[in-house]
Amino acid sequence: MSYTALYRKFRPGEFDEVKGQDHISQTLQNQIKANRIGHAYLFCGTRGTGKTSVAKIFAKAVNCQHPVDGSPCGECEMCKAISAGTSMNVIEIDAASNNGVDNIREIREEVAYRPTEGKYKVYIIDEVHMLSIGAFNALLKTLEEPPEYVIFILATTEVHKIPITILSRCQRYDFKRITIDTIAARLSELMDKEGIEVEERAIRYIAKIADGSMRDALSLLDQCIAFYLGQKLTYDHVLEVLGAVDTEVFSKLLREILRRDVAKVLGILEELIMQGRELSQLATDFTWYMRNLLLAKSSDSMEDVLDVSTENLAQLKEESEMVDYDTLIRYIRIFSELSNQLKYATQKRVMLEVALIKLCKPEMDVNQDSLLDRIRAVEEKVEKGVSSPRTEVVYVNRGEEAVKHTKPELPKALHEDVQKVVQNFPAIRNQASGMLKVYLKQARLSVGNQDQLLLVFEDEVAAGFAGTEGHKEEIRSLIADKIGKTIEIEVRHVEEGRRFEDSFVDIEKLIQMDITIED
Repeated sequence: MSYTALYRKFRPGEFDEVKGQDHISQTLQNQIKANRIGHAYLFCGTRGTGKTSVAKIFAKAVNCQHPVDGSPCGECEMCKAISAGTSMNVIEIDAASNNGVDNIREIREEVAYRPTEGKYKVYIIDEVHMLSIGAFNALLKTLEEPPEYVIFILATTEVHKIPITILSRCQRYDFKRITIDTIAARLSELMDKEGIEVEERAIRYIAKIADGSMRDALSLLDQCIAFYLGQKLTYDHVLEVLGAVDTEVFSKLLREILRRDVAKVLGILEELIMQGRELSQLATDFTWYMRNLLLAKSSDSMEDVLDVSTENLAQLKEESEMVDYDTLIRYIRIFSELSNQLKYATQKRVMLEVALIKLCKPEMDVNQDSLLDRIRAVEEKVEKGVSSPRTEVVYVNRGEEAVKHTKPELPKALHEDVQKVVQNFPAIRNQASGMLKVYLKQARLSVGNQDQLLLVFEDEVAAGFAGTEGHKEEIRSLIADKIGKTIEIEVRHVEEGRRFEDSFVDIEKLIQMDITIED
């Protein structure tokens, strides 16, 4: 006989075997015992949480010849036929490949016929959100008033895609993500049945990365067992098979990031890549590691939330003292953004390297939450005697906090052509086309290092619109028509959290103008 995957071999056959969904199992059992069976059910939740399994158990229970406390006996002819998939009373439909109106019309024609055996015909429509609008409409009337011997069970992972007209006709049951403890206990139980020796630490790691899905956990465990067939499955084995990274490596990586040693950080990444570690998983695990550090730093009573051993908890608390709250939050933000980008990236290594360099070099990060890290980096350079560019620093009081801003340098002398443009800019702006004219009214004028005219916007959308090559060319042409000369222009956007005056020189104020502005 061919090998059967663990998730198929140990698919629950009765309600008591369904783990983590007691609120649903108990409700359905009570309905069966009280003979209050509905005609349409909607099972929704993430993958691998038991939707299809519960649907099949329910189909067996309503047709079982000798039900036990609302659960199928598993011994009668009906239970055996449904389990084997040979019963004509239970019809499973994959809506992903049978999503047309014609497929639903076939169902409408079939429901007119009574079941040949048993009490109910049960239609299980999986991934029901994939049905077309026409198919949903064809299903409406049948779903609302089916014959008394028909039950519909709709299963989906994306309930928001289902029309409200369908939702209102069903009893909705939300399947929760299964906890790490529940998954780990189930895996340990199954390994005892299989006679396979597995480390508890390895079981818990698989349960964690399964992300609430029992099926994912069983599939990952199956993969790891196959690689180390006949051997005890250890934590290190699991890390190797799944391309994951141990927390000790993350600890070493974090220490080098805090030292701002880019070469050593990239060296650790190179080692992990050469070991075949999966980069998306690495980014996810490092984010999770930093989350644990933040929680350990936030409170002394985090043992249950963190779900780590006593030794690892002590290490986390020690390492959490090395880093500040704001720094950890910035690191988590950068890596959370990276995790989303890696899903669609072709150059994952490059993006991961850039993210790690951002952690080491806060001056590369333009977000407001990097300000304190940038100040710390400057202070460290001063302490080490590294010279910095001479800038005049202005302190702007905001409440009790003083924020540093670099005061922009005044140009020694404005170019004559730039002065002419500034003096005639209202007229130039009024000649612009459509939305460009509207956005140019928001522009502040400044001057660049090469005597180019800077158009500075506080609105990012306005800067993006005016900064396209076509619109810049239109502005150059309008300037040339007005002053008879061409001049280079550049469009800038004021960084979030900064003011125009802190970054640019307002050349309109430097030039004494006597202009009548036309609107």
